[in-house]
Amino acid sequence: MKSFDVVVLGGGPGGYVAAIRASQLGKKVALIEMDKLGGVCLNRGCIPTKAVLKSAHAVHEVSDLKDLGINVDLKGLDGSQAVKRANQIADKISKGVSYLMKKNKIEVINGFGRLKNKNTIEVKDPKGSVQEVKASSIIVATGAHYRSFPGLEHDGKRLIGAWEAIKMEKLPKSIGIVGAGAIGVEFAYFWNAFGVDVHIFEMQDRLLPIEDEESSKELQKAYKKYGIKMSLGVESVKTKNNGNDVTITAVEKGKPVEYKYDMCLIAVGMTGNVDNIGLEKVGVEVERGFVKVNDMYQTNISNIYAIGDVAGPPLLAHAASHEGVVAAEHISGQKPHAIDKRNIPGCTYCQPQVASVGYTEKELKEQGVKFTVGKLPFMANGKAVASNESVGFVKTLMGEDGEMLGAHIVGTQATELIHEYVLFRQMEGIDEEMFATVHPHPTLGEFLAESVMAAKGRALNF
Repeated sequence: MKSFDVVVLGGGPGGYVAAIRASQLGKKVALIEMDKLGGVCLNRGCIPTKAVLKSAHAVHEVSDLKDLGINVDLKGLDGSQAVKRANQIADKISKGVSYLMKKNKIEVINGFGRLKNKNTIEVKDPKGSVQEVKASSIIVATGAHYRSFPGLEHDGKRLIGAWEAIKMEKLPKSIGIVGAGAIGVEFAYFWNAFGVDVHIFEMQDRLLPIEDEESSKELQKAYKKYGIKMSLGVESVKTKNNGNDVTITAVEKGKPVEYKYDMCLIAVGMTGNVDNIGLEKVGVEVERGFVKVNDMYQTNISNIYAIGDVAGPPLLAHAASHEGVVAAEHISGQKPHAIDKRNIPGCTYCQPQVASVGYTEKELKEQGVKFTVGKLPFMANGKAVASNESVGFVKTLMGEDGEMLGAHIVGTQATELIHEYVLFRQMEGIDEEMFATVHPHPTLGEFLAESVMAAKGRALNF
């Protein structure tokens, strides 16, 4: 029986990063993965979806080229090529993760792992052979899977989830999307750009319900312009596969309304992969579908840790990776800082992009926190106007002592611009430090400082 200091169960962005960090700290490490390295994010999520979103953005850019003095004709759209390219990119990057495992001397064991006791994992390989692996410490990083509800069950045929959606090379003529979170709005953007009739259904009264309300409104304005249909604030929604099409029944203003589409994407949330991996046998506590952990990602069994989606919200790849670092360092006797979940940025990669960190305006009002708002539209930014990227805004919520309570960006480069605000909050910066930082001109980024200035009544360019 092989023995290791650390065994990681799951090779996604949380698991493989945890394995690397543990190895860097001198631990003998193994990683157990039954599928491709990189997990859902790399193979069926973050990376391939960003690839198809690039294709969608290119469609819109071509239509805007005439304004830039470039006259071209869009001869056709090939959604199958966009999807093929996306999956080729995922395969390529997965091989890069394999290289990182070899570089860091991490033994990769292919198979399905199940906890036998707190120090032993039973691994069944694809051929059915079983081996046992000993570990001083175990990190569970098994990810999550679709949630389903009565009337909202995936069948993998016409009622699909995101994982089937990203593999779908032949695009339907029409599709309904249930759920207006990041997954729903990103696929809506791609499919709409490639000529699919798209209709979004959401029980909350806006797209991206967890984002600031003004960010939601800005995105809804853009989607309306694209011709994406939206039924927001519906009282209930159910789906049915009729064989040749699907029926989506939504209760709108007290009345049931039926819609028919070729397919339906159900994107109503995720729940942790906690079943059949031996957690109950070992006595690891599970709460509301996720493994219960402390701020070092330890479970109630001190040598077993859980990170990433299986450990609960926020279900984000970058959160999982950082959690993996914290867990590996804690196992290795380091004293890592606990993660401030309010400082984990949220990013949605449609166009305009939406990014945020910290509190929303609504949350601060509900808590009775005093704050000032600095909001600047990109249409007032010289670089944005010159680049034909003037949709959106930068919005900052500043506290009485100059601290940044929240920041919200909507625009072409929002997910790249948010980094400065995340670092600013992590370093507990105050407004005076932002004022003293020279931002290059002309850039979109100069509005990051200008927005903070606006919150303090001293904007210079708006």
